[in-house]
Amino acid sequence: MRHALVLAGGSGTRLWPLSTASRPKQLVPLLQGRSLLELAVARAGAVVPLDQVWLGCGEALREAVASVAGLRADRLVVEPSGRDTLAAVALGCAVIAEHDPDAVVAVLTADHLVEPVEQFAATLAAAYELAEARDDVLVTFGVVPDHPATGFGYLELGGPLQGSARTVTTFREKPELAVAEAFLAAGRSRYLWNSGMFVWRAATILRAVDTFVPSSAPVLRALGRAYGTPAWDALARDTWPTLARRSVDHGVMEPASTSPDFTVAAVPLETRWLDVGSWPAYGQALDADADGNRIGAARAVLQDSRDNVVASSDPDHLVALVGCEGLVVVHTPDATLVMPAAQAQRVKDLHARVTEVAPELA
Repeated sequence: MRHALVLAGGSGTRLWPLSTASRPKQLVPLLQGRSLLELAVARAGAVVPLDQVWLGCGEALREAVASVAGLRADRLVVEPSGRDTLAAVALGCAVIAEHDPDAVVAVLTADHLVEPVEQFAATLAAAYELAEARDDVLVTFGVVPDHPATGFGYLELGGPLQGSARTVTTFREKPELAVAEAFLAAGRSRYLWNSGMFVWRAATILRAVDTFVPSSAPVLRALGRAYGTPAWDALARDTWPTLARRSVDHGVMEPASTSPDFTVAAVPLETRWLDVGSWPAYGQALDADADGNRIGAARAVLQDSRDNVVASSDPDHLVALVGCEGLVVVHTPDATLVMPAAQAQRVKDLHARVTEVAPELA
């Protein structure tokens, strides 16, 4: 049976001050009054029945995510603390496998914008079909590059598989600009962006964890069996902190791509895909006015201003700009951020300073 696991982790520090520790970016109603998490669950529900949509999150977000429309309370998989994506993915798939040993699981992100939903559903269906046909395959989605991005990892492609799927021979780290330009010039038949979304049989990913992360595999399988039972609390308290902090890419996908026992496949994601990981990226999710301004505020007046991103969480607060160009202006009841859009990568460092001087606002 087909399932979807939506991961709602991540701190979203680059979208401070709208995104904070108590309400990270995936829970903020950034787009037409809906959060990225709500949109992600709705996308998953367009492909599989909602009672087969699962949500993975940390303990700190348990209450916040429990009210997501359409999500069943018993489909929430809560990690005791953050141990990176390998633990989150393996625990979620282990829990799903206890309910359905034949489960084929799509692991989806909660902080990306993917549209149109119909095209995404068609691509996801092709990935499900590939995972159902082969018990050795780990499918990832590759985004077709449209510029030489240095902030994304890349998938280097090999030969064809089923349909549009290709083998993945190498996972490339975030490159320098010259390397990214070479990747773009080589074309989509050679390189795709790594989307961080996957499809596989639950049994296959757990077998891969057994193979490549043998120190963590027995713990994760035991936690999956215990989840929702009286044995969970003690087992999680004693064993969860022993798990290595490791991403699923580094821990499983990279070694699997060179293993004779597994096949890593990439399916091109033929949709608009936007990683809403910075204020300029958020601006791209909004329509631009005639002067290139992108406004995510209920009340805003811009005069003689161009190419700005404006956001506010206060529907009664008016944001006004005069003679401004290329700025990001973000207002919340607790904090205001103003910066050149070209300096957006520095928000993470700024957030670290805010954590020191005003931790209640971080």
